Amino acid sequence: MTNAELLEQKRAVCAACTRCSLSQTRTKCVYGTGSPNAKLLFVGEAPGEQEDQTGIPFVGRAGQLLDKYLFAVGIPREAVYIANILKCRPPKNRDPLPEEEDACLPYLREQVRILRPPMIVCLGRIAAMRLIREDFRITKEHGVWFEKGSFSLCAVYHPSALLRDPSKREDMMKDMIEIKRRYDALTGDGRSGND
Repeated sequence: MTNAELLEQKRAVCAACTRCSLSQTRTKCVYGTGSPNAKLLFVGEAPGEQEDQTGIPFVGRAGQLLDKYLFAVGIPREAVYIANILKCRPPKNRDPLPEEEDACLPYLREQVRILRPPMIVCLGRIAAMRLIREDFRITKEHGVWFEKGSFSLCAVYHPSALLRDPSKREDMMKDMIEIKRRYDALTGDGRSGND
């Protein structure tokens, strides 16, 4: 099976999931989107209202801001894969509960196993605390790279944090420029992964 077929198969399983109570309040399962051959995976924490309506991660205001950063550094959104720790929206966009993360993490692990992306970028503190280190400090460690097995990981500010605090936008741009530099070194031209 191709990566696209495997991801579609797993998406169908995820859409029927009842591992936690969020399955009772979701409109749509927000599995993930992007290239099935992506070399770069972005991972956020959980879907918001717009994502719950569309079933696509990062399409609301935060997603539109992420798109602007991707465009500014020259990384096509369709060349990367974007997912969240949780595949269902928590009520009122509250932080995910640890038991919800535990129930949903196997889906993200499957996505990583299928994609095998050399680069993983955590969008925000919650994703970084799950994927990089429990005591991760986003204000001090954003843009710092960590090697874990065959993966290079870093975390940047969540776009919603930039909407609340525009003073962090310059740091985000610096981090995105470095992500692009590493991405180009990995792909040769920054466009690998397009289908």
